[in-house]
Amino acid sequence: MTAPAATRRRITAAFADAGVTGQLHAADIDTGTALGVGSDTLVPTASVHKLCLVATLYRQASLGLVDPTRPVDIPAAGRAPGATGLSAMRDAARLSLRDLASLAVAVSDNTAADLLWDALGLDTVNATMTGLGLTRTHAVQTMRELLATVREDAHGEPAALTDPAVVARLRALDPTRTNRSTPREITALLAAVWRDEVCPGEYGEELRALLGLQAWSHRLAAGFPFDDVRVSGKTGSLPTLRHEAGVVEYPDGGRYAVAVFTRAASTDVTLPAADAAIGAAARIAVDALRA
Repeated sequence: MTAPAATRRRITAAFADAGVTGQLHAADIDTGTALGVGSDTLVPTASVHKLCLVATLYRQASLGLVDPTRPVDIPAAGRAPGATGLSAMRDAARLSLRDLASLAVAVSDNTAADLLWDALGLDTVNATMTGLGLTRTHAVQTMRELLATVREDAHGEPAALTDPAVVARLRALDPTRTNRSTPREITALLAAVWRDEVCPGEYGEELRALLGLQAWSHRLAAGFPFDDVRVSGKTGSLPTLRHEAGVVEYPDGGRYAVAVFTRAASTDVTLPAADAAIGAAARIAVDALRA
């Protein structure tokens, strides 16, 4: 449903105060009660799409189609750009598929994600999302391919990404030309993971534990600064884009899937207010659901 008018105004104001536009969907995982602001808007997912990737790995494992402990040899050369994980490391390595998934979530490791894309295939990930009823959630490129379009569109000049005219033409920000979904479908995926509908038993437990590994706490988790509230999420970032989707779990058993996608007016890389707006908007939505 659309958010009640007062809640919608507060969420929209939180975005506006931070200098961003945003879309949000939040759902009570157990009752299905939901609210949204632009929740059916098609958005570029950036690294939030890694949720789809790791969910596919564990679903395939639960069906006996993939061994998540299978080791992968990782050469030092040819890795996707990135500031974390294998993307930032210099030597050859060997890791299992599930450990690659941990890196892809915990520190948004682009190389780890690409090794999973290579192992599973874009078609398998897309077919898995379609099978779960997420017909508007679609991947068209790996992380290395996505980042290559950013370099090409900026003519190989990183400094050009501070130019609004350059940013406006980035294919990676166009949901018709890059990996995409909607806030509603991303929360549906998370709810399915928490209800054991993606993969049951030990695979479901391991997948939920993996999604709780994320190192970043400056977006979604910032809205829930309590020791007894658990936030499991996945961020996504590109020039002007700051996203996060995750599950908020309260000690009374309440479980809420939330997806927040934003785009800033400023091209600055560091915008703490924009990051904080994700947590603030999520908190407004979850408080409304709990009320």
